[in-house]
Amino acid sequence: MWGFLIAIISGALMSIQGVFNTGVTKQSGVWMTSGFVQLTALAVCIAAWFFTGREGTVASLFAVDHKYMLLGGVIGAFITFTVIKSVDFLGPARANMFIITAQLLVAYLIELFGLFGTDKADFDFKKLLGIGLMIGGIVVFKWE
Repeated sequence: MWGFLIAIISGALMSIQGVFNTGVTKQSGVWMTSGFVQLTALAVCIAAWFFTGREGTVASLFAVDHKYMLLGGVIGAFITFTVIKSVDFLGPARANMFIITAQLLVAYLIELFGLFGTDKADFDFKKLLGIGLMIGGIVVFKWE
């Protein structure tokens, strides 16, 4: 149950953040906004680390088995940039429909092929049908 609730909160926060970041970008520029977002995220993470028991150390990052997994922050910067641009070009609802559909499709492919150390899943036609229904929903939503 907690997983569902946290996922719903995450999706809502992503949508709100995209709108906020797009608004800030109109006054400060996309890379300044992206940098500020990442800087404030760093500040929140450091504060949370201090107040929640200090799990892990900086040195533990250097012991990560697959170094490519340390690119999450770099990817995060490009996520911020691409969300800002897509919300600016498409509006919040349309942008999020494409973002969420792409997330689901890529996540399913990662799971299907067992990429990046995930457990490999068997092909499930129902999951593919679900992705197709999402794409169909985009078509219906965009229909003017």
